[in-house]
Amino acid sequence: MKMTYPYKTKGTTEQMGKAFTHFLRFTLTWLITLNSIHSFSQQSGSNSMHNPPVNVEVLLSNRGMTFQMLTDKKFQSVPRLGFFSVTNLVGEWGTYTVDDYMTQASITYDLVNRLRLNGGFHLSSATGIRPTAGLIYSFANPDWLLIFYPRIDISKDANVEGLALVEYKPTINEKWRFYSRLQGLYAHTMSIDKHSRSYVVARAGVTYKEFTFGVGTNIDYYGPMKHNENSFGGFLSVLLF
Repeated sequence: MKMTYPYKTKGTTEQMGKAFTHFLRFTLTWLITLNSIHSFSQQSGSNSMHNPPVNVEVLLSNRGMTFQMLTDKKFQSVPRLGFFSVTNLVGEWGTYTVDDYMTQASITYDLVNRLRLNGGFHLSSATGIRPTAGLIYSFANPDWLLIFYPRIDISKDANVEGLALVEYKPTINEKWRFYSRLQGLYAHTMSIDKHSRSYVVARAGVTYKEFTFGVGTNIDYYGPMKHNENSFGGFLSVLLF
């Protein structure tokens, strides 16, 4: 199913100002929320993993195959600089093209503890490629992974977007861990002041060494009318160190 939800209109200074105001409000709200989650997660362990592995995941579902890759790395020789990237795509059964894809990549710069400034590009089937900038908050220890990434397009018809991810991975025994993840995204097209794209992702399973598998669901919404597509199935993810 081809998604045709992007709208491109001529931007104005007023629209850019409105987009920036929404961006600041959205960022502040989520930083307060994640600060509460972070305070709780610190009780489970305080040894941060400063250079987490690349996470590659495949979900096979009633809709098709969903792929995600998350990269969050530091430059070894310049530790204040890093690289952050998220790639998502959905290949639907019975089709020969991938009409729902997104990838974003950016260089990050450490501002304060766990808070980074970033700038790079955002590419999707809906909007094409655009320069983007934002903030990234992240925290990781053996039991928890928290990432929050609000961003704004550097373009006249700017989109404001927020990505949030929480993983909880408590130990079952010496070899196994329980795995759970809740991930959400919301994108707003400021030129028409309407919803553009959003999703909720949930996973539950077990982890053995670098492999995690279990059941999952993706709940996707597209365009101003919030067209809904749901996926239910099994997933496998691998950590690449």
